[in-house]
Amino acid sequence: MLAALPLPLSTPSRNLVRLTIVRGITWTGFLVAIIVGVELLAFELHVTAVVSVVIAMGLLNMLTWWRLGRPKAVTHAEYLAHLLADIVGLSLVFYFTGGSTNPFITYYLVPITIAAATLPWRHAWIIAAMAMAAYTFLMFHYQPIPQLAQLNTETPLSLHILGMWINFGLSAGLVTFFIYKMAHALRNRDQALSRTREAALRNEQVLAVATQAAGTAHELGTPLSTMAVLLNEMQHDAEKDSVLAQDISLLRQQVDICKSRLQHLVAQADRRKMAEPEVLDAEYWLAAVVQRWLVLRPDVSHRFEIAEHRGRPWIAVDTTLDQALTNLLNNAADANPDSIFIRLDWNESKVVIDIRDHGPGVAMSIADQLGETFISTKSKGMGIGLFLTHATINRLGGGVSLYNHPEGGTLTEVTLPRLSQN
Repeated sequence: MLAALPLPLSTPSRNLVRLTIVRGITWTGFLVAIIVGVELLAFELHVTAVVSVVIAMGLLNMLTWWRLGRPKAVTHAEYLAHLLADIVGLSLVFYFTGGSTNPFITYYLVPITIAAATLPWRHAWIIAAMAMAAYTFLMFHYQPIPQLAQLNTETPLSLHILGMWINFGLSAGLVTFFIYKMAHALRNRDQALSRTREAALRNEQVLAVATQAAGTAHELGTPLSTMAVLLNEMQHDAEKDSVLAQDISLLRQQVDICKSRLQHLVAQADRRKMAEPEVLDAEYWLAAVVQRWLVLRPDVSHRFEIAEHRGRPWIAVDTTLDQALTNLLNNAADANPDSIFIRLDWNESKVVIDIRDHGPGVAMSIADQLGETFISTKSKGMGIGLFLTHATINRLGGGVSLYNHPEGGTLTEVTLPRLSQN
């Protein structure tokens, strides 16, 4: 799955929350202005039509609040649709309140500014074009209000209204261009600074974990040796073929395994310092990792799918990447061992590994922090495994993303750079 699935609390969702608040304030203000105009200034309005537009926008706002409570993520297209709905509402209320002679006509700049600051380039220009088209239409078609009319008998449009129209067009173009560029530059800078801070923090935490692991491995050597000596003496003192002798023999084997694993840990750490990642075919590498994992987790049922593309998905692989992917597979199996779906896909620049489980999903309160610090989705977990998995894959130029799948469960997406095999 090459298309990213945004989390329900992604940036478009937060922007829609802000837009809903702005919409509520705006239309409340319009309602107050209409009441003042009718009751105090004796405006001749189609009150029923105007109030109907205000009520419709209020219902849209209530529907938007309800929609924000749903788990589905907000897309840029949906956010664009909300801004277009605002422009339609503004156009209707301006049509019944003097059209281009309404001094509030330049409020069209608000949705234009919001779009330029929050939406992609193409979407921002769609909003600007729609607002300009609506303004142009309202210069010729509207329900006049005598108190606001500035027409004269010689020309259909006064220079004042024409100047307002030209000013609006220039302002809309400049706001769309410069606000978008400024917001885009700020977003890029903030993202770069955030990535730098996260990388520095992650490196510090990885170093701290490595230091603690090395110290713990060294400290465990002495008690394990003492236990081995004592178990040898107890084994000599115990009667042969007795239950106690069998238990002592089992304990001695477990102690030997612990000592062997510690020695292996130190040896592997030394080799990794000198080893360079190996370029392998991702299809065969992933199949081998899955087979080794199935030996450890015979309780799981899974489906392994490989996309059909031309070319081979070459990636850089080392031992730590095997461990990282195994950890993600174990997380999926811990969530629900039934029907785990594993898929390999790739394009020209990256290789994508999807792992889908049918567990309870990821709590949104910790979704953004998983892998960035020691936070676990398991009741007895410490989050170290997922943290080290993120650090390993990021070190190889990839990334890990966790999503709540629309059909339930968690989708873990691993991306790795695709290499060329010379």
